[in-house]
Amino acid sequence: MEAGVNFRNWADLLPDALGLIFSHLSLQETLTVVPRVCKSWNQAVLGPYCWQNINILDWSYRSNPDHIDHMLRLLVTRSGGALREITVSGILNDLTFSFLADHGRSLQTLQIPRCNISDAIVEQISTKLLAVTFMDLSYCRKISARALSAIGKSCKSLVGFRRNMHPIDIQERRPQAEEAVAIAATMPRLKHLEMAYNCVDTNNVVEIIERCKELEFLDVRGCWDVKLDQDWLDKRVVTITVLGPHVVDQFEGHSCSDYSDTDSFYDYASLDDGLWDDDDDDDDDEDRVGGRLELRFYQGFNENYTNGWV
Repeated sequence: MEAGVNFRNWADLLPDALGLIFSHLSLQETLTVVPRVCKSWNQAVLGPYCWQNINILDWSYRSNPDHIDHMLRLLVTRSGGALREITVSGILNDLTFSFLADHGRSLQTLQIPRCNISDAIVEQISTKLLAVTFMDLSYCRKISARALSAIGKSCKSLVGFRRNMHPIDIQERRPQAEEAVAIAATMPRLKHLEMAYNCVDTNNVVEIIERCKELEFLDVRGCWDVKLDQDWLDKRVVTITVLGPHVVDQFEGHSCSDYSDTDSFYDYASLDDGLWDDDDDDDDDEDRVGGRLELRFYQGFNENYTNGWV
């Protein structure tokens, strides 16, 4: 050992530094292994430093919905109101969404695909999400233009929005022209918009492009009724990259015009028991298959507004 060199104990690191390090571990390791190492690491995991950015998307795709609700409430409570990001799939109900909003006044990134929230709850709590700049409401079947309008009116800083639909849900799809109108009317500062497999037409998309003058990226893959004039796009002051509507896959060619409008929280033993049972489950039910497809198609949407289709 070199003379005169001072070595610091890992346990002496500041909690915010520990939180940054632990963010590179899996959710299971952070909750069940780290707290058992030493008291300072346990305190770091209990506090807000590890949970300002909650991204449990991968875990939620393969987990029981009841476990997702329990885990989300656990982590949000630990964040102590310092939340900056929530990324999770499959929120069960309006109560959970309301809980997130009540504890997320500083929230900037909200990604909650496949959630079961309603228009009514979005209208009720959207004013609590004023700081959100980036939102993902893909595959949320129960919301409509009402919810999107409420979000646009409340979230004035919104610059990234994702509202992709699943290509498999052909028979359950409904016309979404009103949603496009809501986006155009209430989200003028958008720079990045994804609306793949939406049931919209050329007029709807043109209105969005004309009203959202700062728009730089637009994903309309699978929107088969959309035909955009490239010469018209080239005349736009702000250069816009349009992806789609053509995409080569087995869902190609389904026009939307064919569809009708039809404090036990801190008990580490309990965290070990059951919450991780779904990790290697190869359940073939439709929702889980859909979840894997969604993750493949749309992962990677973040603050850099990069396209994540792979």
